[in-house]
Parts: sequence; structure tokens; C-alpha cells
Amino acid sequence: MNPYQLANRAADELRYMSGVNAYDIAVVLGSGWREGAIALGEPTSEVETTALTGFVAPTVAGHNGQVLSVTVGDLHVALVAGRVHLYEGNTVDQVVHPVRTVIAAGARKVILTNAAGSIDPAKGPGTVVVIRDHINLTATSPMEGASPPEGYASRFVDLTDLYSARLRGAARDAAPELSEGVYAGFRGPHYETPAEVAMARTMGATLVGMSTVLEAIAARHLGAEVLGLSLVSNLAAGVSSAPLNHLEVLEAGRSAASSLGTLLASLVPAL
Repeated sequence: MNPYQLANRAADELRYMSGVNAYDIAVVLGSGWREGAIALGEPTSEVETTALTGFVAPTVAGHNGQVLSVTVGDLHVALVAGRVHLYEGNTVDQVVHPVRTVIAAGARKVILTNAAGSIDPAKGPGTVVVIRDHINLTATSPMEGASPPEGYASRFVDLTDLYSARLRGAARDAAPELSEGVYAGFRGPHYETPAEVAMARTMGATLVGMSTVLEAIAARHLGAEVLGLSLVSNLAAGVSSAPLNHLEVLEAGRSAASSLGTLLASLVPAL
């Protein structure tokens, strides 16, 4: 079974288990974002991702595999909690499978959230940055391998407007304090070296992280509009002399939960 068939099967299972016939928006919850997402409302259903075809269990602290369904106004929203990464030993198709599934279940807008290191010392921990563009440094792509089956767009997907200018404008209208940045996606799981951060800065990046870029490509290939949001959890290596660890990523999310919740509650209906 090809990855698109797997996503369609998982989408059918998700619709059945959640009772939601079609989603409007999907939000992939990165490290630290789940605490804020509760502001969107009480979930109408919680589906364990391991009950769905093709999903693998996350192994990273702070990522519990569930798809939560919430209703925001007249919008059906899927909250994907439990992102999986390349560095956990997963394939690219496994990494992007949750995004392909929620799009197959109807979501035409996808918000990808993450925790990121900031290359810009003016954007410190707790700051949320809208992703304007990305630099894929994972050395792979969800479009590698066999061509997509008949009925799907070409593997040579245009990424000119990968992070939708329309959705970015809506985000700035809903939260004018937000600034934009360029996200450099590394493979991980180790943190970047100061030299790698300097390289990313020279290439035009203002944020570094270990997720998002592959999911964004897969979502755009399927015709979804993509919005990326990074919560700055730390200053990147070499920008600050402080040592880096994953606990500060989780703590940044807990500390910013209230503001993240306010942001998501104002942003989702505006899209």
C-alpha cells in the first residue's frame, strides 16, 4: 500500500472514531504547544494515534500521540499531538503521515507549530515567530521515491508560496505583535553547533529546529495552505553561552501556555 492509500485509510478510521465527517483546519502541536491548545475548547473526541493505520508512537518527552477534535465556532479542528521525527528512526513517510492523514480527512489549512532556537538575540525565549520560509537541511524530502499515484500532483511541487502569504497576513491581523522569520530544519537529534548556527545565519535563517520542513512540503503537495509558528524556546548555540537541553524547551511551553492559548484562540477563527 502506498503512503497516500495509508493516509486515506487512516483518515477514514479517524472520521469514524472521532465522529467528525470532515475537518476544516489541522494544527500540529510541537513541543510546548499542547498546553496552550486547551484554550481552543474541550475536545469532543480523543483518538490515540497508534489506533490509526500507519501511525508510529512518538518517543520524545512532551509528545503524546493523539488526535484531538475541537469545535471553534463552526470550524472542525484536528489537533495533532505527538509529532514524530526523523531522528527517532522513522522514515520520511512516517514523519509526514499525520499531516497527510488530516488533509485526507478534509483539512485544507494546516498550522504547523514547533519549538525553535533563535539566531536573533532580539527574539528571546517565549517569543512566537511566523515562519515566512524555510531552509531544508535534513537532506531528504517526502517527495523522494516513487512518483505519487494517479490523481495526485506531480512530485515536483512548487514551494514558492509554501508558507501561505494569505495565512501569514491573517496571523498578523489577528496578532499584530508577531514578526516573521526563516526556519532552518536540521535532522537532529543533537543540537546544532555554533558553526552550524553561523552557517544557517549566513544562509538567511533566523530560527533553527528539527521538524516542520518535511510536513510543510507534504502538506503543500496535497494542496493545503500552510501556516508555520515557532515558539522560541532558547537562543541557538553560539548566540548564547548557556548550554542547551530539551527540558528548557518543555519549560518554555509551560511558561508561555497562556499566551499561546490566547494566540491560537484568536488565530484559528481568523483563518
